[in-house]
Amino acid sequence: MATVTVEGFPVRTEFSYDLTHHMWVEELGGERVRVGMDALGLETSGTLAHLMMVEVGTEVARGEPFGSLEAEKYVGPLVAPLSGTVLAVNADAVASPSLVQSDPYGAGWMVELSASDLEGERSGLVSGDEIVTRFAQKVTEYRLEGVLAE
Repeated sequence: MATVTVEGFPVRTEFSYDLTHHMWVEELGGERVRVGMDALGLETSGTLAHLMMVEVGTEVARGEPFGSLEAEKYVGPLVAPLSGTVLAVNADAVASPSLVQSDPYGAGWMVELSASDLEGERSGLVSGDEIVTRFAQKVTEYRLEGVLAE
């Protein structure tokens, strides 16, 4: 498990990321993946007040909502980084959204999916050596846009 700090934000380099929607993907074996929100997405959303997830057994499509969040600076959908069937919802995170902020890459995971096209959709995610560079670019972009303070 390798966590690096990129522009002040923790990043797990063994995960893959959908940086547009600030979601990470951890491959658990086979087609099973765990999904959560990255630290930059959490920072730009503000303090989380409420999380809602779809039910176990729900089919989700990449780019479509698998839940929603209400936070200090953002209210809206949580967008699936991959298509698949929801196998598990993190009831602890739903009950206590602060868990997502305190441990976004661990106990704060959101859902587990059985990915329906992991090989095909993996190419739409950022992974490997590209993560640090692309994450840093996103932070710089947000600072230039005024989304993040310097």
